[in-house]
Amino acid sequence: MRVLGLDVGDRRIGLAISDETGTVAQGRGVYHRQTEEEDLAFLVSLCARERVERIVVGLPLNMDGSEGEQAGKMRSFARALAEASGLPVQLVDERLTTVEADRVLSQAGLREQRRRKLRDELAAVLILQGFLDERRGANGGDRQVD
Repeated sequence: MRVLGLDVGDRRIGLAISDETGTVAQGRGVYHRQTEEEDLAFLVSLCARERVERIVVGLPLNMDGSEGEQAGKMRSFARALAEASGLPVQLVDERLTTVEADRVLSQAGLREQRRRKLRDELAAVLILQGFLDERRGANGGDRQVD
């Protein structure tokens, strides 16, 4: 099963897609946001082209696990994406994925300008890979954050 992982920000969406076995997440770049309608149309088209069967969206929780304004925006976006695509959309805890992405890119010796370009994509990879690993650990059972 192919899964699309998204790290959704106000200006960019980091993209990652699993292999066909649903085992490994692979970065697919960054989409620069337009209007919500254009964003949804792009993502629906990507899902069709890549034969995606499920979408995972990072849910930005506060460090104490509570939800803030950004989490509410992601819940709304995920609902709209599920409706537009007709696919199951799951929200997963994304705490620290951007920090981890930045750390990995920094350790790789990349300059700040290059790190900025790759950060959102790598965050999407980390979100998706975490989901895939957890799912495999649960013997293929779906786990959903709602």
